[in-house]
Amino acid sequence: MSRLTIALPKGRMFDPVVQILQKAGIVGRDLDDSSRKLVLKDEKKDIDIILSKPADVHTYVEHGVADLGVGGKDVLLEARANVAEILDLGLGACRLVVALPKDKGITSLDQLPPTGIVATKYINVAQSFFDKQGIQVETVKLNGSIELAPIIDLSDMIVDITSTGTTLRENNLIEIAEIAKSTARLIVNRVSYKTHHNRIKYIADKVDEVIKNNS
Repeated sequence: MSRLTIALPKGRMFDPVVQILQKAGIVGRDLDDSSRKLVLKDEKKDIDIILSKPADVHTYVEHGVADLGVGGKDVLLEARANVAEILDLGLGACRLVVALPKDKGITSLDQLPPTGIVATKYINVAQSFFDKQGIQVETVKLNGSIELAPIIDLSDMIVDITSTGTTLRENNLIEIAEIAKSTARLIVNRVSYKTHHNRIKYIADKVDEVIKNNS
């Protein structure tokens, strides 16, 4: 059996993903993302596990350092990652949305002026979306507290992820458009998908069984 490397995201997604992999019989050993080791070996299952920041998983997979990985759809869209996306794990559901201050009185895209400033960490996603809408925007890159930008007049609106909408409401922002839905996806290096096709398909099928049984 050929040895495979899987990149897993550290943080809130780690435990749910590991539970799925263990139930599917893909990973046998206990895993802890607080380990100082960044590469863990599962000798019984012939698998190496890379512990990665969520934003870096697709990079390891795309460059062939990892054969498989788990990445959020929002991150994959922003990175324009060249990977094969083979399974929706249904974890970490959220949405990429356009939002702006409620007091602007704007409730839909067609009410927006022809130009504007957008604060976001999803620069590529935002630019592409507004280009398709025929709205000329300047993007301001922020990595955190995106909701603050329109409040302090750094931007007219934001593009960010939301799951419940609570943070938007707490900051007096309203959603005016949904760009995309996001969940965790099982991704595969395109070359590995060919060279290890049978084993990767087996893994995907077993993981899919677990997801369907959990739903």
